[in-house]
Amino acid sequence: MSQIKYYIFVFLACFCSLIFAQEASVEDEDILSLRLNEHINQAKLDSDRGKYYSAKDNLVKALDIAVTIDDKSSQGKTHTKIAKVQFLVGEEDQATISLSKAIKIQREIDDYGNLAITYNIKGVILSTKQEYDKALVYFKSARNLFEQVDLEEYVSEVTLNEAKALIAQKNYEDAKSKLERTIIIAKKYDQKRRLSSALIQSGKVYSALHNTKIALAQTEEGLTIAQSQKLIENINEAFVTLSDIHEQNGSYKSAHEYIKKHIHLSDSILNVKRENITTSISGESISNYKDAENAQLKAQIDEVSAESAFTRITTILSIALITILSLLTLSLYKNNNIRLNTNTMLHKKNDELIVAKEKAELASKTKANFLSTVTHELRTPLYAVTGLTNMLLDEDPKEHQVPHLKSLKFSGDYLLTFINDILQINKIEANKVEIDPEHFNLKNKLENVISALSNSAKDQNTNIHLEYEKGLPETFVGDQLKISQILINLLGNAIKFTKDGDIWVRACKVDLKDNMYKLRFEIEDNGIGITKEKQDHMFESFSQGSVQINRKYGGTGLGLSIVKGLIQILKGTIHLKSELGKGTTFYFEIPLEYDEVVDKTEVEEVNKANKMEGLDLSKVKILIVEDNKINQMITKKILNKMDLYCDVVDNGEAAVEQVQNTTYDVVLMDIHMPGISGLEATKIIRTFDKELTIFALTAVTLEDKMHEFGDAGFDDIISKPFKQEDFEDKLHAALSGEKIVSSFFS
Repeated sequence: MSQIKYYIFVFLACFCSLIFAQEASVEDEDILSLRLNEHINQAKLDSDRGKYYSAKDNLVKALDIAVTIDDKSSQGKTHTKIAKVQFLVGEEDQATISLSKAIKIQREIDDYGNLAITYNIKGVILSTKQEYDKALVYFKSARNLFEQVDLEEYVSEVTLNEAKALIAQKNYEDAKSKLERTIIIAKKYDQKRRLSSALIQSGKVYSALHNTKIALAQTEEGLTIAQSQKLIENINEAFVTLSDIHEQNGSYKSAHEYIKKHIHLSDSILNVKRENITTSISGESISNYKDAENAQLKAQIDEVSAESAFTRITTILSIALITILSLLTLSLYKNNNIRLNTNTMLHKKNDELIVAKEKAELASKTKANFLSTVTHELRTPLYAVTGLTNMLLDEDPKEHQVPHLKSLKFSGDYLLTFINDILQINKIEANKVEIDPEHFNLKNKLENVISALSNSAKDQNTNIHLEYEKGLPETFVGDQLKISQILINLLGNAIKFTKDGDIWVRACKVDLKDNMYKLRFEIEDNGIGITKEKQDHMFESFSQGSVQINRKYGGTGLGLSIVKGLIQILKGTIHLKSELGKGTTFYFEIPLEYDEVVDKTEVEEVNKANKMEGLDLSKVKILIVEDNKINQMITKKILNKMDLYCDVVDNGEAAVEQVQNTTYDVVLMDIHMPGISGLEATKIIRTFDKELTIFALTAVTLEDKMHEFGDAGFDDIISKPFKQEDFEDKLHAALSGEKIVSSFFS
């Protein structure tokens, strides 16, 4: 009988679908939109009453209408609602597929508000599977999107879900922060349900942090709100939390009373769910079969006295056989469904990954272009600032002008350092920083760093003390530039926050194995110190002690982030210990190889200094291609000071024509110019002159762009603003006929 009803139902459904399709073809789109909203509203009513399968049927009808009228926004929202209902009835795999469809549509139409809702539901499903790290990623994406489209009232639900996941991971401090924000937003928008839940969750957090007084107050406040709003689930959760808190306090009687309330209420909730939830067709068939089986067994028991043992055994075996066959059929059916759903999910995931990969590549390319443009625009005027400053310092300025020029030079160098810091963080995060080991004197390096920062220390009325461990060797092999940068950042940080005090720089041996030293460096100050709450975040980018400290002492908080990244690249570790008002100590440990050679570096530097003096520069001709008049003057003066003759042109077309008509030894080519760029001009020159030495004199330094310079035909790159000794080394290699080995193109 039930099968007949089932086939009648299927027939009617097909017939109604056919009629609906015919009507849709002639009905006005506005009427279809009204029907779509009716189905969605009815689905909400059904869901609120616990009739989830009825809600799902209405949502499926709404989705069909949305597809018919090609309403992408409604399609995405309906897929999300279907996923939510599927999750509530335990169809987690189908829910995942529906969410994937919603995400794909919402990304295509940039529906960020509804995409955030979908991400939030995705996070909830992952949390129920205890995949908390993945869930937190989706919650964070949902929160960012809500904030991006100014939907702050929705953020409270996401931060509440984040807090629950963090509590499950026992990350109570971060959970407390999320709950505090949830409570603020919920109060602002009068969101009673979320406020009640956030307060109860906050009670759990404070209980875990052994602050039972606050835990009790928060949970009781949440319970009061839940009772006033008749929020059964929240009331039940509050009972459990209060029982745990009272048990933690040793109030076992109160704990027992609350757990009894929880059990009683849980039974009531379970009964309501059993009455409301409509089972699926397959579940109903199994239930009917079980009822029939029980009735048959009861009849057998009633008639047992009249039946023979043989009849009873035959009946029992028949029932067992039928049960086994039914379960086997059901198992095969479910396995087939699982296989189909898995294949569908794999196809959807593959499509999502392709879209995500394309978006990631676009974002990476956009970021690279942005950094390249900003770097160029900042370095170009810096070239003028540092170049003119160096010229004025070399031209015997008046004594009272020297401090001003040095201050100007320091400011230019500082700005250049800041630009380099931003680029270096980008390189560290992209794993593009390589170690460049060389021989150096560690003690001299420490003394030079201290000397370089001594003026800054004097301005703060602060003394710097060097303590180099007795018996510790001085010469090592390592990346001295990175070590210098680490020390400069840490010592500069100590100077900034220490006034009228002392700073100690220490170096000592921790371990020695096979000529490899493990060295410990300490930078200790007696400055303002750092609070315990902020110490865990000090090595994050753009992080400082507080907003007040940032305003008072300046800085962007990039230095310590770079320090940590560089120390990790050098295979070391860094830590800090600090007490507010008493000072801070940063200490790091890195491995360095001992080197017995003492004077190798000094000999090489002398040889470099003598190289330019041995060249005949009287017949050397250099072409400067630069559109900026100030930069033309600076570069030309630098070359004239070296007794070099040079011509100047201000665009790529003129450069090509000049090279065709005049023989030059070296061309210094700018990149960004009006008309054809330096890259295009170099490509043209290479069509008729393969031997001419062409240097890219440019502010572009982003390594992702370097292959373009090599492909265009440049011999090497001189980055603006440059150090004159580096400039001379590359010119010497070009003029003396040495093979130019470029670090950029290797």
